Formats: sequence, structure tokens, C-alpha cells
Amino acid sequence: MTHTICLLPGDGIGPEVTTATRQVIEAAGVDIEWVVLPAGATALEFTGSVLPQRTLAAIEGHGIALKGPVTTPIGGGHVSVNVQLRKRLNLYAAVRPVRTMPGIKTRFDNVELVIIRENTEGLYSGIENEIIPGVIQSLKIATESACTRIAEYAFNYAVTHNRRKVTVFHKANIMKKSDGLFLRCARKVYEGYQDQLEYEELIIDNGCMQLVRDPSKFDVLLLENLYGDILSDLAAGLVGGLGVVPGANIGDKCAVFEAVHGSAPDIARKGLANPLACIMSGVMMLNHIGETAAATKIRNAYDTVLAEGNPEVLTPDIGGRGTTQTFTDAIIKAMK
Repeated sequence: MTHTICLLPGDGIGPEVTTATRQVIEAAGVDIEWVVLPAGATALEFTGSVLPQRTLAAIEGHGIALKGPVTTPIGGGHVSVNVQLRKRLNLYAAVRPVRTMPGIKTRFDNVELVIIRENTEGLYSGIENEIIPGVIQSLKIATESACTRIAEYAFNYAVTHNRRKVTVFHKANIMKKSDGLFLRCARKVYEGYQDQLEYEELIIDNGCMQLVRDPSKFDVLLLENLYGDILSDLAAGLVGGLGVVPGANIGDKCAVFEAVHGSAPDIARKGLANPLACIMSGVMMLNHIGETAAATKIRNAYDTVLAEGNPEVLTPDIGGRGTTQTFTDAIIKAMK
């Protein structure tokens, strides 16, 4: 079967890591017709838009995309491509699996959790205005429909992936209305899962402390948008950083899989970029489209390469002296 998948190479190291991912997926025997599309600062330079309409239309039409990292300016400049994609395509569920990786030394060796983040509202939506000079207002929007939708996704994900517990992180002691609504929706949805899952709630500051003390206590974390963004990176730090975790943005009609790290322009085109996060996101994508055998084959291959720990193969960020291509080649070789 041939799959048509949109490919957004992105900025900086994006073209390098997405090329590596294509090579690995094709070596696994999956037949894909890639539709290469512009997005990010590179797209702005050539099309006048960071997210051209034809890119959105293609993803809507084909329903699936793999995206490299894109540059988001700080304190000004264009609106985040990631935020636009999530809003325009209604990709309401961000899914970030985080697990201890073979051969990568960290403070913990027992991490196996999944962060599920509401992706369309809250403070992260970036709804801001200047009331008077020197006074900025940022709006945190929470709706019952979106809070219920992400709770339903999280509990269903937990059951279908044989997880044991869902923990909701919140700040409802202070934001009694917005986070209170998020909690009430989670509790209501949980009523239909009481015989299948454990459930707990933690105020987010306490939850962060508990997470870095002993991540093995956690399984599936359910969070609103901004909290989920922050906790996703914190959890990645438990297993070696953003270079070793995948990401997906899921909606009812479309799904975009992406490396969640930055575009790293300082090492772009030097052959030093670690393609693993993008390859792992590609594995999530393959599972999503039903190519589970190929997904397992690739996952086993990169686990093997990491466990072997050959410094001539691994990229510098994970302790090696290799390049993007040596790492990619090693994964492909491990599949044979």
C-alpha cells in the first residue's frame, strides 16, 4: 500500500533530520509518496507566509504530515507556526511519549510516561493585547467542550495503550474557574473509566516536584496547554533531552508528527544534527497509519544502535563523534 504523506522540512536542521527520517522509513519497506511543503522562516522568505495556504490545504486533504523544527522568534516577529497549525487544523491533542532510552545515561532509569496536552486554548494560544502603553493583557480561555474533548482523548489513550493511571496537573487552587473547569471535565469523563484506570489530581507545582523526585510514580499526564508545553520539556530532561523524544499533534481529521526540539541554526548544514527525535516521531506516524511492523522494526533498530553506544556512530549531543548520516546509516543497518 502506498501512503501519501505531507512533509514539512522546516528551518535550520529540519531538512537534515527529515531527510534522515525519510531514509529510515523507506529502508523499513514502507511505500510513501512524500508531498514536500514549505513552512517556517524559510517559507516566509520565499512565499511571504510562514504557513502558506497550500501547505494547510495539502495537510487537510491528505490528513497526515511529518514536520521538522521551525524557527519561532522571541518577543516579536511572526506568530508561531506550531500554534497556527494546531488551531487551523484543530489538532487538539498533543501526545509526547517519554521513556528511558538504551545507552543514554541520565539520573533516572525507570521513566515510562506519556504527556497528553490540550493543544488549542489556554494562555499558550497567545491571545494578547496592550490595554495602555506599558500594560499588557494575556487571556486564558477554557471551554467545556475542549476540556472534555482532551480528557476523553487521554482516558481513551490510556485504556487502548494498556496504561494504568491518569494524573491531572492543575492550578485550580488559584485559577478556580479555568483550571477548575478542566478538573471538573476530567472527573466527569473519568466516571466512565473507573473500572479500568487509576486517577489522581496534583497541583502543578507539587506535581513537578514529585515528577523530578520519582518519575516512576507517573504514567499518563493530562494537562492544559501551557502546563503541557512546560512539563513536556521537563519530562524530556529526565531521559536525555528533546533530542530523544517524539511528538504528535492529533485531531479528528488530521495528524502532524514532529520533532519537538528547536531548529538549531548554529549547527545547520554541518552534519551534526541528531535525527532521532524526528525518526521516533516517524515511528509514531507509522503506528498511526497502521504500519506497525515497520514501526517496531525501526524502534528496535535505534534501540540497538543506542545500546551499542558506538561513539563513531552517535551524534555529539548523545556522546558520540558521528554525524547525522552515520547515525542514520547505523539504524538502517540494524534493520537488516
